[in-house]
Amino acid sequence: MHEEIIHFVWKHNYTIFNGVKLNNSESIEVISPGMHNHDSGPDFFNAKVKIGNTVWAGNVEIHIKASDWNRHNHHSDPAYDSVILHLVANYDCDVLNSQGNKVPTVEIPYPDELEWELQRLVGQNAWIPCADVLPRYNSFSLQMWLSSLAAERLEEKTEQVDLLVETCKGSWEEAFYVSMAHSFGLKVNALPFDLLAKATPLKALAKVKDNLFSIEALLFGQASLLPEGKQVDEYALGLIKEYTYQRVKFGLSSIPKHLWKFMRLRPAAFPTVRIAQFAMLIHKSTGLFSRCLEATTIQQLYDLLNVQTSDYWSNHYTFTKDSVPCNKNLGRSSLDVIILNTVIPFTFAYGTARGNKQLKDKALSLLESMKPEKNNVVNGFDKIGVKADSAFFSQALVQLKHQYCDKRKCLYCQVGANVLLKRI
Repeated sequence: MHEEIIHFVWKHNYTIFNGVKLNNSESIEVISPGMHNHDSGPDFFNAKVKIGNTVWAGNVEIHIKASDWNRHNHHSDPAYDSVILHLVANYDCDVLNSQGNKVPTVEIPYPDELEWELQRLVGQNAWIPCADVLPRYNSFSLQMWLSSLAAERLEEKTEQVDLLVETCKGSWEEAFYVSMAHSFGLKVNALPFDLLAKATPLKALAKVKDNLFSIEALLFGQASLLPEGKQVDEYALGLIKEYTYQRVKFGLSSIPKHLWKFMRLRPAAFPTVRIAQFAMLIHKSTGLFSRCLEATTIQQLYDLLNVQTSDYWSNHYTFTKDSVPCNKNLGRSSLDVIILNTVIPFTFAYGTARGNKQLKDKALSLLESMKPEKNNVVNGFDKIGVKADSAFFSQALVQLKHQYCDKRKCLYCQVGANVLLKRI
């Protein structure tokens, strides 16, 4: 037996408890089940229950056995003194709160049929458990659920941003710089780019910000990608000389060279090219974080972030080996990744931290104005008839797949809940 099953019934079908008798023989009427609490404390906050002729407002705790109350030490925790109803599947003892008062307890039959149906649903050998149901789900309800998931995903990213800002000793600019570097690496080289930014503080780059060559020397040197041996051209020799000086000046240590991945990458996505682009962005964009916050449209962000490389890299993908000359600016798909994974989360997180609703709304508006992502998750939903018309909804689908479908958390998904409620 699982408490989550009883949680589900209480949350979605609470009216079936009306008329059930308490341990003192009084009947109950559930007016409101309250708000589901996924953190510490009682399971549901701010419920409203009529016991006999009296309406009570407070919290609800749910257990399989009544004795679990004592086993979890709720009897000595004042946080549970506000519990107005204790819901159990096995009433094996009376329970008291920390003030010595008996907690009203009601025993209900465990919903075996619901658990069987849940096991059938999550046991489906399909891409997602409800693949046969989702395309026929009420479109308005699905849109509302996906909107909630998009906001949920942004909230999760906000927590990650807050943690990064804390790691950067409260500096939003430093955290933004590290996150931007991470995004430049895409999936393949995200880790070494992240380590490169952390090993090369923004304050060091700020000292040479007006000199693109010095920025390149610092970044390529810190990345351990400067060439060695006899086949070194004049540009590379200059970088080596400049980095040798800057490394001592700032007391820097480089990251291991073996972390960088070149294999199975298009030459335009080689880390050498990405670092050259990143160097140009640092060189050209004074106050980058503030300027991104000030941007009001996606096009303004594209214009701000779409940088090319220095002249050397126009006909190179790696050091010393010439290639056909071409512009090596960031492509639209790369810009979308950077905006989606860094600019929008930081805009939303900064708005949250500063209590600025306008910034939070702008983050959502930017998501809605972007084209949907192209990835396996979005393609998978498209194949079963659920299409994303913007990045706002493609992010929602990613959240749905990774946090609900893959984890078989159908009890917590509105679509899964709807399927299960039909079986009660």
